[in-house]
Amino acid sequence: MDLNVMDPAIAGSNRVVRVNMMEGVGARVIRGTDWKWGKQDGGEGHIGTVRNFESPEEVVVVWDNGTAANYRCAGAYDLRILDSAATGIKHDGTMCDTCRQQPIFGIRWKCAECTNYDLCSVCYHADKHNLRHRFYRITTPGSERVCMETRRKSKKITTRGIFPGARVIRGVDWQWEDQDGGNGRRGKVTEIQDWSAASPRSAAYVLWDNVAKNLYRVGFEGMQGPGSRSGPGGLAIGDQVNVDLDFEIVQSLQHGHGGWADGMFECLGQTGTVVGIDEDHDIVVSYASGNRWTFNPAVLTKVSTPSSTNSAGSESSTNLAGTSNGATSTPQFAVGDLVQICSDMERIKVLQRGHGEWAEAMVPTLGKIGRVQQVYHDNDLKVVTLGKIGRVQQVYHDNDLKVEVCGTSWTYNPSAVTKVASSDGAAIGNSSGERLSALLKKLFETHVSGDVNEELVKAAANGDAAKVDEILQRADTTVNVNGVFAGHTALQAASQNGHVDVIKVLMKYDLDMEIEDKDGDRAVHHAAFGDEPGVIDMLHRGGADLNARNKRRQTPLHIGVNKGHIGVVKALLEIGCHPSLQDSEGDTPLHDAISKKRDDMITLLLEFHADLTITNNNGFNALHHAALRGNPRFA
Repeated sequence: MDLNVMDPAIAGSNRVVRVNMMEGVGARVIRGTDWKWGKQDGGEGHIGTVRNFESPEEVVVVWDNGTAANYRCAGAYDLRILDSAATGIKHDGTMCDTCRQQPIFGIRWKCAECTNYDLCSVCYHADKHNLRHRFYRITTPGSERVCMETRRKSKKITTRGIFPGARVIRGVDWQWEDQDGGNGRRGKVTEIQDWSAASPRSAAYVLWDNVAKNLYRVGFEGMQGPGSRSGPGGLAIGDQVNVDLDFEIVQSLQHGHGGWADGMFECLGQTGTVVGIDEDHDIVVSYASGNRWTFNPAVLTKVSTPSSTNSAGSESSTNLAGTSNGATSTPQFAVGDLVQICSDMERIKVLQRGHGEWAEAMVPTLGKIGRVQQVYHDNDLKVVTLGKIGRVQQVYHDNDLKVEVCGTSWTYNPSAVTKVASSDGAAIGNSSGERLSALLKKLFETHVSGDVNEELVKAAANGDAAKVDEILQRADTTVNVNGVFAGHTALQAASQNGHVDVIKVLMKYDLDMEIEDKDGDRAVHHAAFGDEPGVIDMLHRGGADLNARNKRRQTPLHIGVNKGHIGVVKALLEIGCHPSLQDSEGDTPLHDAISKKRDDMITLLLEFHADLTITNNNGFNALHHAALRGNPRFA
C-alpha cells in the first residue's frame, strides 16, 4: 500500500455481511466470522486490502495499519468484504438511486420490496432508503441473489481505517520518492477518490504536513507489481506525455479539469513529465519552463521512451505535428531573412498564444512571405510582409520574430513561419524552383479593401505615423480614431508593435485608451505583450489604467512577468502599478515569477513590496508556491 494509517478515521456505522468468496484483488475487507488472529488487523472494524491470492483457499491482506498476513477464504472465512468497487466489478445498466453512481461498482444492493431500486455499498452501509426493507446482495453481474436481513435488525460495526480525517504515513508500496517530505512524515486524508475510472474508491487524497498534496493508492490492484504505478489513463508519475489532440478538443475536455489558461499553449508543442495526480485524479504535468499544468487525463498521450532515456526531469521536444526531435525544431532566424507565414489559421492561432497573440488583422498575412524585422528572446519573430514577401528586420533576445507582412508588422512564434531565404539572399527550401528574384517581384503586391478602419489599423500596426495622421485628417470621410478592424483598434496595434510616434499622433484626437478586444486586453496589455516599456510609460502619461484586467483577470504586470519582459515589469512597478493583484486563478505576479523561476523578477517585485501572504485558489502563498515549484529563491 502507498499509505499506512497512524490515526485511523471512523467511516461511520456500517453493517457488513459474511462473504463466502473473495471478489478479487483490491477488495476492502474487515475480519470475518471465523477470525481467530487477535488484533493483527488493529481491532474489530479495522480495514485492510486484498493484495493477492496465495491459493484458492488463502489470501494475503495488507491492513491499513501496515500489517500483512495470510488468511483463509475457503472452508473457514477469516474475512468479510466491505467494498469491492476497487476490483473493477461493475453492474452495467444499473444506477444507485441515492448517489446516482452509474453503473454501480462493487456489490449491488437491490431492494426486495421496491420496484427497480438499487443502492451502492457506500449508500447501503450509510443507511440510505428504508431500514425495514430487505435487500438482495448481488456480488457480481449474473451471480446469485442473496436475501439479507433488514438493516434495522443487523449488527452494526464501526469501521476504522484510511478515511477522510485519518493521519497517515507512507506504506509498503510507496514509490513516490519524498513527496511526503521524507520517510516517517505524516499527512492527513482529505478525501477518498478513484485512482482510475475503472477502480472507484481505490485512492486517498492526502495533504502532507509539508503542505504537499497528492493522490495515493488504497486498494488499486492490491498495491502489487510495477503495473500498480499506473494512474488515471494508465499514466504514472515520471511518465512523459504529449498533448496530441486538436486545440478545440483539448479546450473542451479541460472543462471541469482545471480549465484552460493561455500559458498552457506551451504544452501543445512540448513533451512534459507527469509529477502528480490531484484530488480529482487529474494529471499534473511539469514542463521545461518550470510550469506545471493540470490536465484531464483524456487529453494526454504517453510518450514511449526506450530504457536508455535520460534521467528524471530531462525532456525531449516535440513539434506540433508530433514528430520527436532531439533538439528544438525551430530554425535559426536573422534580421532580413525571408519567411513564409503558416497558411493554416487554426494552427497559427494556437502557435501565437504567448507569442504576440493572434489578431484578425493578421488574416491577410496567412501563407504570405515576409521579412523578419526583429527576433525576441522568447524565439518569437517580428516579420514585415509587403505583399507576398517580407524580411526579418530585427532579432530580439527572446528569438520571437517581428515580421513585416502585407505592409504591416506582426510578432510571430518562429514555429509559425518557414524560412524562404537567409539574410544574404540564399534561397532555402525552394522546392518549386521559383527563384528569389521572382519572389521579390511580389513585394509590391497590395490589397486594398476600401475600409477606412482597416486602413487606419494597418497603418498604425506598420508604424506609419504620417499615414495615420493623414487618414485621421481626411475631410471626405468619417474617420473614428477608435475604429476597430479585425477586433483591434489602431492604438492596440501600435502599442503591441512599439510605435510611439503613431501613439503620439493618435493621442491628438479623441482617443479612448480603455477599449478592450475580445479577450479583454486593452492597449496597455498589448504593450506588455509586445515588450514595449516605452509605450507603457506613454500610455500612463495619457491616463491609461495600469491595473486594468482582461477576461482572465490578468493585469499588464501579470503579462509582463509571464512573458519574461523584465523591462515592462520594471516600468510598470516604477510608474506605480499594484504589485499584488490576483488573476482568475488567484495568482499574483509574484506567484507567476516563482513559476517561471525568474529570480530577477522576484527580487524586483519584492523591492516594490509585493505581498508574500496572498494565497491563490489552491491555498498557496508565495512561500508555499516556491516550495511546490522547487524554487530555491525563498529557501
